[in-house]
Amino acid sequence: MAVFKTMATLALAATTASGKWIVPGARWYDTDGNIFNAHAGGLAVDRDSGRFFWFGEHKTEEREEGGGIACYSSEDLATWESHGLCLEPVEGHEYISPDNVIQRPKVQYSEADKKYHMWWHADDSKYSLLLQGHATSDTIQGPYTFDKAVAPLGNWSQDFGLFTDFKDGRSYALYSNGDTVEGRDNYLTVFNEELTDLDEVVYRWPKFDLEAPTIIQTEKSYYALMSHKTGYRPNNVVAFRADKLEGPWSQPFMVSPAYTRTFSTQSGFSWRIEGTKRTTYLYMADQWDLNSIWESRNVWLPMEIDDRKGTLDVLWHDIFDLDVKTGVWKPVKGKEYFAAKHAKLSGDAYLQEANFANFGRIATGIYGNESKATFEVQGAGADQWVSFYHQNIDDMGFGDQPMGQPDRINGTWQIRRISSVIVNGDEDNVHTLYQKDTHKGVILSTPLKLPLKKGKNTITVGGLDNGFDVKGADLDKLVVYPPEPKKRGKGHHPHTG
Repeated sequence: MAVFKTMATLALAATTASGKWIVPGARWYDTDGNIFNAHAGGLAVDRDSGRFFWFGEHKTEEREEGGGIACYSSEDLATWESHGLCLEPVEGHEYISPDNVIQRPKVQYSEADKKYHMWWHADDSKYSLLLQGHATSDTIQGPYTFDKAVAPLGNWSQDFGLFTDFKDGRSYALYSNGDTVEGRDNYLTVFNEELTDLDEVVYRWPKFDLEAPTIIQTEKSYYALMSHKTGYRPNNVVAFRADKLEGPWSQPFMVSPAYTRTFSTQSGFSWRIEGTKRTTYLYMADQWDLNSIWESRNVWLPMEIDDRKGTLDVLWHDIFDLDVKTGVWKPVKGKEYFAAKHAKLSGDAYLQEANFANFGRIATGIYGNESKATFEVQGAGADQWVSFYHQNIDDMGFGDQPMGQPDRINGTWQIRRISSVIVNGDEDNVHTLYQKDTHKGVILSTPLKLPLKKGKNTITVGGLDNGFDVKGADLDKLVVYPPEPKKRGKGHHPHTG
């Protein structure tokens, strides 16, 4: 998503509170040590200070929806400070009570009325209203005052996105219009200058049945990214390209390797970073956990765009470093330890032929406390990120439905395996590793920060109860990364205008 006209080329980086690295799918923490809890969110910038603000759905273990909108801020987008709820639920309110759906918030500033405007998908618990909510504030961090919930130009509205063109400063709403046969379209509609209402539909994507829309803009093109409708289960996000917002737009194309389901994520936001050396684009998505929505993870990844070919690719890296001044990003390198060469297997765990795995073998049969895989790795005497490359065969197959249905185990959806991770035999401190579903023959990674002593360490992976089984995912390799550098100072925010 672009920003406002006068600050169109702001830089961006994000990570856990303790360093400047971006670790997609990791558990992020704020400066108080609490979990970063702002899902399906969006980024905005304070007009006065240049400080960055992230707004997202606040979810708890007890309440999946209706928790209000959480607000976080950062000067360098590496250290996040929580400001609590900037839009709080109101008991008995028609549109923002704890029983309402308050989803996918986006905030933008209006030069016309000098206010910050928040828009979101407003609904009841049955998704029967299909409205857009609106609230305003004189300051970016709020609190925001509810204004209204409306049907945009008399239409239905489901997932909500907001895009601002950096060339002319005009803002646009993106929204799907429901799941019925009469719906299944996606709309791009321009706001008035005050950002208080929508003026007219600019383009309609007909009957693709997509949601979670966002637009990223280059100097020459617009790319609209959207997810298929599979609930909280991941799928292959697609993109469309156009020379202008009113189209014509291209046919949809996948933005990640087939069967990775966009690295187990759903689209929702994107950001352009124009630094002193290069322009970089970020895909900012959610990695939902159907069984534990409140602790779903943020996944931010670089995108590679080629306007000559009309292509956009989301690139996976376990960890990457982004310089907010130059716009240059680079993957962080780690040391690999392969199951086929370095794992000591116990119990019923064994190496099985797998032509898609390293050295043609993958560790399987990892079950409970008896059947384990143990790796001996080198540590630096610090907390270090370790990525676990796995295959989870409880995957979404391509069955009767166009986008496929997951394998069903005992009549229930299962989209993750859970493993125990024990460092240096310390069974009093078991680390929990959530291994997202992958397609058969597809290997993805999950990060975990572990305390490693200097020199030799053992990392033992077993199985934990997943509600139907105690089997961990099949393991291909571990990658151990060096300790994070010390937190940088205040970030530099290059801009034009």
